[in-house]
Amino acid sequence: MVEYLPKFPAFLLVFVRVTSFFLMMPLFSYRTIPTHYKIGLGFFLSWIMFFTIDAPTLDIDGAYFLLILKEALVGISIGFMAYLILSAIQIAGGLIDFQMGFAIANVIDPQTGAQSPLTGQYFYIIGLMFLLAVNGHHLLLDGIFYSYKFIPLQQAWLPFSHGNVMEYIIQSFNSMFIIAFQMSIPVVGSLFLVDIALGIVARTVPQLNIFVVGIPVKIVVSFIVLVSVMSVMIMVVSQLFNTMFDTMRGLMDLLGGSS
Repeated sequence: MVEYLPKFPAFLLVFVRVTSFFLMMPLFSYRTIPTHYKIGLGFFLSWIMFFTIDAPTLDIDGAYFLLILKEALVGISIGFMAYLILSAIQIAGGLIDFQMGFAIANVIDPQTGAQSPLTGQYFYIIGLMFLLAVNGHHLLLDGIFYSYKFIPLQQAWLPFSHGNVMEYIIQSFNSMFIIAFQMSIPVVGSLFLVDIALGIVARTVPQLNIFVVGIPVKIVVSFIVLVSVMSVMIMVVSQLFNTMFDTMRGLMDLLGGSS
């Protein structure tokens, strides 16, 4: 162990990147997981990665503190991209809730502490269970491990000012909203047709209180359509995971200096 003491500063950099990744990554960033568990898991994962990567010998000086900031930015950026793509599920649920009339009944997500739509939270829990079922959390850990092939420890800068990085992040935002729209369009489109039918009924039968009748009808139709397209939703979620991993890899490639 004595020959590894000169490389202890490199281990600290690995530890900073892994723990920063846990701050934003889905599943591992939840508040219900105790902080000391996150730190302990990050420490042991960093210890394993330290012995598997070619860690350089670094001196603790002014440039070393800049490397600490760089490692924190790398971990947060990669974790944020994973969380960004996965949040398309909640956005799709928000679009569905807005049409169903459930938008006024948001719930507090115990994992993040933020308000979340009912349908979005339901889809998000199913998505996380599916992620665990296909060992997606292992692939997330593989992502932070292989990030050292794209962004070495001794790299002193990140090309955030490069146009390709900003364009890639904007395209990732665009992809998130497109996926959310694709997930919600079966229910939203069906409810749009229900709104048209209710409008015709309101014009032909003025004595009928359409606001009292319309809400239960839209809720029943929404549940019927959700049950009918649930298998398609799972397929879209599986494609969403592939998009998430590809987005993480693309961002690491750009931050490593590739154009």
